[in-house]
Amino acid sequence: MSKNNPVNIKNKRAKFEYQLLDKFVAGIQLGGTEIKSIRNGKASILEAYCVVEDGQVFIRNMHITEYENASFYQHKPRADRKLLLNKREIDKLDKKIKQKGFSIVPLRLFINDKGLAKLEIALAQGKKLYDKRQDLKAKDDKRAIDRIKKAY
Repeated sequence: MSKNNPVNIKNKRAKFEYQLLDKFVAGIQLGGTEIKSIRNGKASILEAYCVVEDGQVFIRNMHITEYENASFYQHKPRADRKLLLNKREIDKLDKKIKQKGFSIVPLRLFINDKGLAKLEIALAQGKKLYDKRQDLKAKDDKRAIDRIKKAY
């Protein structure tokens, strides 16, 4: 199912803004029109973040565009959506985000081989400004080296 129309929606800013410590793959609890919009690639996780409430993990501010072929029943584009993780993973995330400076950020939204929507999330710690500068400098250096290699 995913081989015909691969869906791979990424949060490119996450690696630049955060230091990624631990990654998890979670299922998402979705309605009918939501999964149809995701399969069409009409979703965004750039401004999204995750929270732990009452032993459950939710993603907030994830935008899924309304499905254009639906009838009167439509979903809310920025509704909170429950993430499906096991209890051990939720407890681990909950302990870490109670510490100062940690958060849960979405990295990638994709459709797996069985046709289910999955979200790759990471436990992250915010980078300082000098860390971001070092990353940009390393990226520029790598680009310059690749140009020199290509010339020879």
